[in-house]
Amino acid sequence: MNHPPVTLPRLTALARQAAPRLLEGVVAPLAVFYLAMVVLGFKWALALTVAWVYLGVAWRLVKRVKVPATMYLAAFAITIRAIVAFWTGTWMWFFIQPEMGTICISIAFLASVRLNRPLVQKLTLDYIHLPSAVLKHERVRRFFARITLLWAFVLLMNSTLSIFLAVYESIGGSLGAFMIMRTSAVAVISGAAITFSVIAFKRLLRRLHVAHT
Repeated sequence: MNHPPVTLPRLTALARQAAPRLLEGVVAPLAVFYLAMVVLGFKWALALTVAWVYLGVAWRLVKRVKVPATMYLAAFAITIRAIVAFWTGTWMWFFIQPEMGTICISIAFLASVRLNRPLVQKLTLDYIHLPSAVLKHERVRRFFARITLLWAFVLLMNSTLSIFLAVYESIGGSLGAFMIMRTSAVAVISGAAITFSVIAFKRLLRRLHVAHT
């Protein structure tokens, strides 16, 4: 089967497109939470983190800018987390909640591959633009399906490990020990998956004989 020629910008250009949204949607909320928790306490940290996420959504709606699907997902998730955390008043449930949600997301990733609509492709398009000719290419479609499967298992592994550590440390350990061990483990697992994904994408581009700009 013949496919139309494919042209993509360099990976560094794609990274520059994705970086601001990743900083706003992932890094900044974590920074707001930890800073507020140290200065103002646990409940204020929850309130300010929720406010940050909703302000990001509201600003885009007012400016009539497209709201990424990941931001809607983050707003919904942080709302549920805040409600339960305020109710229980325990840090263990604050950290377990998103992991339970992540397990559900990993299942959704697996289902999306079965339905031939890999979620990694949808999430990727929230951060970078890919030409329609690229998305229709058979090798690109297979790539997104395989990477979606990879990340489904990565999310499941990270969540299972995080839940185990939260329960273990809440019994006889501390929040600080939990944060160090969880952050280290998730960084190693996710870093390996990110590295593999980038290398696989570069290999895909070489196979497609991409003309870099």
